[in-house]
Amino acid sequence: MKILLVEDDDLLAQAVATALTKQNYVVDIAADGEAGWELASVCNYDLILLDIVLPKLDGISLCRKLRQEGYQMLILLLTAKDTKTDKVIGLDAGADDYVVKPFDFQELSARIRALLRRGNTALPPVLEWGRLRLNPSTCDVSYADIALNLTAKEFSLLDLFLRNNQRIFSRSAIVDQLWSAEKDPPEENTIKSHIKSLRQKLKAAGANYDFIETIYGMGYRLKALSHEHSCQTHEPEIDLKQQQILLAAIAQERENFKAKVGSRIAVLKLAADTLRKGILDTQLRQEAKQEAHKLTGSLGSFGFPKGSLLANEIEDLFQSQKSINQAQCFHLDKLLMELQRELEKTPVEQTQNLLLVISNDQQVVEELIKEAENQELEVKIATNIATAKSIIPSLNPDVVLLDLDSVKDSLELLTELCQRSAMLGGTPSPTVGEMPTLQIPVLVFTEQNNFSDRIEIARAGGRAFLQKSMPPNEILESVTQVLQQPRINKARIMVVDDDPQILTVIKQSLETLGLTLKTLENPRYFWDTLTEFSPDLLILDVEMPCINGIELCQVVRNDPYWKFLPILFLVDNLQADIVEQIFAIGADDCLNKPIVDSQLITRILNRLERIKLITGLKFKL
Repeated sequence: MKILLVEDDDLLAQAVATALTKQNYVVDIAADGEAGWELASVCNYDLILLDIVLPKLDGISLCRKLRQEGYQMLILLLTAKDTKTDKVIGLDAGADDYVVKPFDFQELSARIRALLRRGNTALPPVLEWGRLRLNPSTCDVSYADIALNLTAKEFSLLDLFLRNNQRIFSRSAIVDQLWSAEKDPPEENTIKSHIKSLRQKLKAAGANYDFIETIYGMGYRLKALSHEHSCQTHEPEIDLKQQQILLAAIAQERENFKAKVGSRIAVLKLAADTLRKGILDTQLRQEAKQEAHKLTGSLGSFGFPKGSLLANEIEDLFQSQKSINQAQCFHLDKLLMELQRELEKTPVEQTQNLLLVISNDQQVVEELIKEAENQELEVKIATNIATAKSIIPSLNPDVVLLDLDSVKDSLELLTELCQRSAMLGGTPSPTVGEMPTLQIPVLVFTEQNNFSDRIEIARAGGRAFLQKSMPPNEILESVTQVLQQPRINKARIMVVDDDPQILTVIKQSLETLGLTLKTLENPRYFWDTLTEFSPDLLILDVEMPCINGIELCQVVRNDPYWKFLPILFLVDNLQADIVEQIFAIGADDCLNKPIVDSQLITRILNRLERIKLITGLKFKL
């Protein structure tokens, strides 16, 4: 199959071409509408991927021109966000389908396959998969001759799986397939509820619960049949191996994109600087608008959805025909800073959370395992303390559920787990006065229900006290609630102190936790360092030459963007007047010198934890 890609964003075009080439397509690239027309005129293509916003000749005009000249190849439009008019005009101009930027690469591949096979295969009157039968004409569904009473969306969902019985559907792809014509599509989590309900109805009729199986990190599909064959085998789909090859190619292209996107950010920063000085010319403004537009489409496709939104806001600012005032300049600087930080993040991974259950109560464990499938938790079991200690370093569980009744010495293990998340790396547990570490959350469940036990669990560091009499779904809901609480790691800490020895001590203490640190001896460079590094917490020495910490704190509190930044002071002598003064000008906490590692880290973690709850910041482990 031969595909023509007409796209002026070279980074996105190369990534799409690479992904399609990995799937055995032959891909040509045109960087503008006129080049696309020339290639389409001389080469035979099965499909054209056509961006709407193009230089020289826009995508809709090119589409209309191709149809007017009698070209019948399939045309798939790549449209910008929230441009419903473009979609309608594009389809009226002769396009066969459209995908909205930013798009998911796997979804784009699926759309291409669907278009290429359109009209080539007639669907059977009744869809079957093993003992399951679905009649599209009568909307009757049965499993082993037992009728299933499905909602409209459940029927549509099952029909989608049966018509594409080898395909893996992500939640976003399901939303697009089943809700694309509706005004307000649901959140992706709604799909999880529909899948769960459909599984339960199939199970009640005798099917295995994993009749619709979860392919973790990818989505859902029908489970392969071992002894039966589906009558719906006409349409070849991308297999799991090809899917893995595609994902690997996308990951590589994402890294290539990150390596090259700096030139685009540089254009935006240059435009912002000249705008602030009042010397931004029309040409640079147009170039900045184009670069922001390209980033809007490409960032989301490469795994930076928030970055795509930020770029869209930047594009809107440069696109405005009105002059940009100082407040908008300030907002533009903020957007660029946030965009830069967004690009430093690792890709969002759709991975299962791992729950370690420590219990030898077989009945309870089996019930929890079954329910965990509904909540998409991966469960590992340890029946005793020795096994648990041996597997925790390699498993690295996200949360532990500990049975106090059936496991000997469970309280001792609870205390150790709550104090020793460092055991994941094999380091010894800390003793009193040593540096604290980030913890593995531990929930306990028991048949006991007295106040003294609850106090003992709380003292040991347990995160929840659950009754075994609770239904398994309620126990696991408590687990999920703990998992959803944001945890701190790789936060950004800026320290300003004119004493290099103090900076060395702090650096050695904080970097062991994985926190990103920026130290500064000369406060004259404070503002440039602050805006460039963009910290999550600021540590200031009170007494410094030229500019002291109290003055720096006042500067921060006077700025609309930075005024809520948490600030911790280092004080040589905690005299009442000094403490009163620093808190009066906006300090959040203070610590006496000389610095004690455990006190410093505890204060930092507590402050980050509190500000995180207020602002909604999440630092992923």
